[in-house]
Amino acid sequence: MIVINDFETSPAFERIGPDGISAPLLFNSPHSGYAYPQSFLDSSRLDRMQIRRSEDTFVDELFQCAPRHGAAFMRAFFPRAYLDVNREPYELDPSMFSGRLPGYANVRSIRVAGGLGTIARIVSDNEEIYAHSLPVEDAIDRIETIYKPYHACLSDGLAAIRARFGYAILIDCHSMPSMARTPIGRNRPDFILGDRYGSSCTSAIVNAAADTLRAMGYSVGRNKPYAGGFITEHYGRPAENLHALQIEVNRGLYMNEADYSHSSGFRRFAADMATLTESLCEFALTYMTPPNMAAE
Repeated sequence: MIVINDFETSPAFERIGPDGISAPLLFNSPHSGYAYPQSFLDSSRLDRMQIRRSEDTFVDELFQCAPRHGAAFMRAFFPRAYLDVNREPYELDPSMFSGRLPGYANVRSIRVAGGLGTIARIVSDNEEIYAHSLPVEDAIDRIETIYKPYHACLSDGLAAIRARFGYAILIDCHSMPSMARTPIGRNRPDFILGDRYGSSCTSAIVNAAADTLRAMGYSVGRNKPYAGGFITEHYGRPAENLHALQIEVNRGLYMNEADYSHSSGFRRFAADMATLTESLCEFALTYMTPPNMAAE
């Protein structure tokens, strides 16, 4: 964690590429941000460890190798607990705010009901974030000044890639706790690949990712319980030669979940993610063309 004054003086996100890229992919890490505004920390009832429980800690480090392999790379610096760009722009819980939400806000989604809307009410372990109600203007400001520019940057990057190559592939990178929330505590797979049950990208991309991971000895699940969120659904339009695949990485493979530190295996695992990144870039350039993809 780093503590900042605000996102007016500190960058909220960055995108590297598509200038100079040589592969039609964009790797995106929307939940790995760790820059916490002081005013946000002051408004929370959680301490500085608890508030990080929704972070995809270090996921950006795992995939920041993408430009070395010719792909674009984008990451958030703002934390998911502050703003979640993997939601609709106005999935908001009216009980959180003082003041009236705009009439176009989606206040009835399943994600809002679960406390994980665009402005989250809880961190991932169901701990309430805020000590008091937020002014509704705060929510609108985060959406207007960070959420919308983030998606504009992501959309522009994908459009530029498609214009250059005829198609674009978004790899949306996330992490998951190492233990499943089940009575028997069953371990989760090493990876879960989400393609919205076949609707967000061609199966060839999913199969290429799964084959590469299994060849390195990892276990791979598909769609359950993570089929892909708003980003995968919104940008995955195979008929328009836009493909989106969500990758969920088991945190136990690369970090100490109790204290948000690199595990002893981090460097080796990061090298494996570089292999995955390189493999997907090579696959896209070798086997994927717009006519073949449209045929599927």
